[in-house]
Amino acid sequence: MNANTEEPAKDEQQPGAGPAPRVLTDDELSRLLSDQQFGVLSFVRRSGHPHLSTVLYDWHPVERVLRISATANRLKVRRLRNAPRAALHVHGPDVFSFAVAEGDAEVSEETTVPGDATGRELLAMTPGFEDKEEEAAFLEQVVADRRVVIRIRVSRLYGTSLDVPAAQS
Repeated sequence: MNANTEEPAKDEQQPGAGPAPRVLTDDELSRLLSDQQFGVLSFVRRSGHPHLSTVLYDWHPVERVLRISATANRLKVRRLRNAPRAALHVHGPDVFSFAVAEGDAEVSEETTVPGDATGRELLAMTPGFEDKEEEAAFLEQVVADRRVVIRIRVSRLYGTSLDVPAAQS
């Protein structure tokens, strides 16, 4: 504050004085989802409280489907089978931007035989293997882990970015 007035000093930041958040376009939101690998999955627990879980995901923008690998005995799998609404929050390249993908979730059958449909879907979520033995070991491991695929069919994307000018030195 200036000593002689009630007005804030010119260089003091006041709440609401900065730029307003910019709503991201669908293309920007999809690109943000494509650029990240980790997000926070949210769903509602039986108690009504939200449950948050950091997950590795795979985004398919044309299909508008998020895929998440999980083990069959996890809370997220059990709850999403019973109450299939979910959201995934993804941070942007800085602390001032984010995207949220909301939609209905479905859970695949557990993979039980190396190379079955669920195992192949899980394999498609990886960068791939050059060695066929490594691929076979992966398919055996997902069976041993009792893996499933959570698919979120995204019906709503939203998010913002706060375009903050670079600090003056």
